[in-house]
Amino acid sequence: MTNAPALALRDIRKAFGGVQALDGATLVVERGSVHGLVGQNGAGKSTLIKILAGIHHADSGVIEVDGVRQTMLTPARCDQLGVHFIHQDRLLAPSLTVAEALLLGHEPRWSGTPFINRRRLEAQAQAAIRCAFDIALPPRALVRDLSNAEQQIVQITRALLHRPKILVFDEPTTALVRREADFLFATIRRLRADGLTVLYISHYLNEIRDLCDAVTVIRNGRDVARVDARATPTSQLVSLMIDRAVDQLFPARQAAFGAKGLEVDKLSLAGQFEDVSFGVCKGEILGVTGLVGSGAKALARALFGLERPTSGEIRVKGEAQRLNSPRDAVAAGVALVPEDRRRHGVALGLSVRENATLAALNRFRRFGLLAASREKAAVNGLISRLSIRTPDAETPVRALSGGNQQKVALAKWLIHGSQVIVLDEPTVGVDVGAKVEIYREIAALAAGGAAIVLVSSDLMEIQGLADRALVFFRGAVVADIARSELESDRLLTFVTTGHDSREPHAKAAE
Repeated sequence: MTNAPALALRDIRKAFGGVQALDGATLVVERGSVHGLVGQNGAGKSTLIKILAGIHHADSGVIEVDGVRQTMLTPARCDQLGVHFIHQDRLLAPSLTVAEALLLGHEPRWSGTPFINRRRLEAQAQAAIRCAFDIALPPRALVRDLSNAEQQIVQITRALLHRPKILVFDEPTTALVRREADFLFATIRRLRADGLTVLYISHYLNEIRDLCDAVTVIRNGRDVARVDARATPTSQLVSLMIDRAVDQLFPARQAAFGAKGLEVDKLSLAGQFEDVSFGVCKGEILGVTGLVGSGAKALARALFGLERPTSGEIRVKGEAQRLNSPRDAVAAGVALVPEDRRRHGVALGLSVRENATLAALNRFRRFGLLAASREKAAVNGLISRLSIRTPDAETPVRALSGGNQQKVALAKWLIHGSQVIVLDEPTVGVDVGAKVEIYREIAALAAGGAAIVLVSSDLMEIQGLADRALVFFRGAVVADIARSELESDRLLTFVTTGHDSREPHAKAAE
């Protein structure tokens, strides 16, 4: 068994309904190595890791740990095998203290009693965190009062206390500042030197190149390459990750811009982004992209009054606005189609009609009463325009498909007549046919004079729709790219490294 890889997943297939998430993916991780796993959003990385964690079960394929075939992995079985996971979402009980969360289930006791020795508990917790990260966290602080980065540190330290054989990191540095990330990298290198095997998933390609021995690239549910991480240029990793074929997904556009519809001047949101400035003209689609935690999503929330900026100014149609709440944003003519449509975009229990007119009921009131015939006519017109597949306007939104729910979320703001529209991942989780219809409507909105802010992690979407793109990297805008230069590989390099692949220092780094 000593020559067997630490971990092997071979020819893994997994479908969810009619969607093939994994189509024969293979991942082999050598013992004592740091192995990278990369791919665009939706490539199949998360499904593969959930199968390894025993959360999902593969439809077919072989899984081996230390050369031993595993027929039915569960989270408990993974613990027994010494496979531990550091998830992007911090899985810690918020009401526990730092010390309690770290040593949960392994608390030191007073000799001969069932009582916890809290002095030793706190001392051991402090020592463990200092050993792993060379920083101090108050052992009595509650988990809910910690920053995201501090919670991540607690989760990582807890995993290390179990002395795992294989440690899986899923986007571990998303919430970490540079100094904390450097400590994590030093810890991983030390663990590798001690013989631990690490599987490292990250969108930050510079981390992959610096840390990993080998890297597997997944695209469209399959592994498309396994390469030497240090010897492979970032540009080659990028080209392996992306599917260049844009095909006919995106509508042809004749962009004609008007006056500035939205202006943002030196906007900052503490802990999220800093000194962001840009403008969007009427008729323009501005793409905004970046990794999770980069600041792109926080910008969307700030523009709709869900987050209150710490400094800076927002102007809509030339007038300064204080967008302290969604009500303020709607009154100013700003709309948001959120990423999580089921929780934030539509009211599932209400009908298509009720959802579509929810933000514009005043338009259909007459003498304090609802003008039902005008409301019905407006909604039926949008059902036809957006090709919303529904038996009728009175059908509950929960009965519709995801793509049609997203169209209803968009219809709400079309009826309202908003002229600044923020779209947060507008096509996430919808089928290709629905995507084409949503893309067509976004283009039509811009042609009608709306200023569009398109926040998306789908780089093909940015490339195919946007007139220009802002790229966020760790809380700052690192690029403002004109449409003529919106190339997928260049975008992805900016998103994952913060640098331009065309710049001499970026090429030297490769």
